[in-house]
Amino acid sequence: METLRQVYESVREHPISSALLPHLLTVLGFLLAFLAIARLMSERKQPGNTFAWLFAIAFIPWLGVPLYLLFGGRKIKKLAARKARLCPLLPDGPPAASADTFAARVLTLNGACPPVGGNRVHFITTGEEAFAQLEQHIREAKHTIHLMTFILGRDAVGKRIIKLLAQRAKEGVKVRLLLDSLGCFMSSGGFCDPLRQAGGEVAKFMPVMPLQTRGSANLRNHRKIAIFDHRLAALGGRNLASEYMGPTPLKRRWRDFGAGLEGPAVSVLNEIFITDWCFASGQPLERLRAELPVAVSASVGESEIQIVTSGPDVAGDPLYEGILSLVQQAERSVWIITPYFIPDEVLQRSLMVQARAGIDIRLVVPAKSNHFITDLARRQHLRDLRAAGVKVLLYGPGMNHAKLILVDGAVGLWGSANLDMRSLFVNFEVGALTYSAADTRQLTRWMEEVFAQSKPMPAPKSSQRLLPTIREEIARLLAPML
Repeated sequence: METLRQVYESVREHPISSALLPHLLTVLGFLLAFLAIARLMSERKQPGNTFAWLFAIAFIPWLGVPLYLLFGGRKIKKLAARKARLCPLLPDGPPAASADTFAARVLTLNGACPPVGGNRVHFITTGEEAFAQLEQHIREAKHTIHLMTFILGRDAVGKRIIKLLAQRAKEGVKVRLLLDSLGCFMSSGGFCDPLRQAGGEVAKFMPVMPLQTRGSANLRNHRKIAIFDHRLAALGGRNLASEYMGPTPLKRRWRDFGAGLEGPAVSVLNEIFITDWCFASGQPLERLRAELPVAVSASVGESEIQIVTSGPDVAGDPLYEGILSLVQQAERSVWIITPYFIPDEVLQRSLMVQARAGIDIRLVVPAKSNHFITDLARRQHLRDLRAAGVKVLLYGPGMNHAKLILVDGAVGLWGSANLDMRSLFVNFEVGALTYSAADTRQLTRWMEEVFAQSKPMPAPKSSQRLLPTIREEIARLLAPML
């Protein structure tokens, strides 16, 4: 403090130095902006994302530069080197006929596990069923309980889950709970102490305070996975909070979608959890892999499932490219349900071209989501799609948080990823594709129920005020950074 005071007094007593100070700060700001732009241009970002950061750095460098240094990272090399890469696995199971389909080949060539047969899938369509299934599996687990979530609510549901996990940990079950440090910022500390005190383990993914590395605040683990005894698993869009699930119906509960899995595909989800856990906890990867039983991939059903991940721990963007290939290769229909819709230009154009070609393209988004700025940012995208012939449907009342794509009634994709640029290009995400007719028939029925509860997007008014247009453009500009 004394040194700073001396510097201040020196500058104040020397008019020349005082006059030069603003110029020195300007030069320093310019150099920082130049270095930030050089770093930005060297990264593989989407054009919209790059332009948004360029705008922020060039016109408001005093805010844009520190924000970019804090949040601008995507495929960070140092982080990727420290985290075990998710590699394709070949779980034991019947060969999958779907492995020769175009979409499966695209995903596999981009780093996803190939499709595997012998699985049983149980789709979970209500929050009450999701909670009942979770509670039952926690109570019946004999050896291990592995949970990964983006949000753990400090509510009745979160408390009940922590209490139950602590009880099982006291009984000798190995309990590991992996929480995203930003999504669980208010619940990853003392709220989880009962579980820690009972012998369970809690790890925080990418602590925001202090930052692990440049950009670590931007890279969030959005995956939601539950695995019990290495043989039962669940994945989808639900977090562990009252908005998503609970023992009794709740009027304000969001609609969501997920599935329980048994069979060879569970071993792929095991690998995802283990690598994420070891990265967050610092525990050796070999130790957790050694816990895996020799045979956990028994064939139990007829479903062919392909697990696909995306994020900095995956080379390329397999989830995005898989979605793109599904859309572009569709012959009859592409049905999409997503809570947030902020696509890149290629995905947007692909949907428009397919709609103009006569493909049945349907897109369901909430009439009003829980994020106002994303609703603003999506408006022009939705208007352009509607003008191209896409059936844009608004779900409501209430929030629909489901993430689901069904193509030609034959391939279904569900998981944790939204159709926005954060999920597709930044976050750690996980999804599952099913190629089985029995599964896709169930998906078709559920999506038709959602269509029936949605209304077509109204035609734009002939006269629009200037203010909303400006707000929309600002939101679209900022969208890639959201």
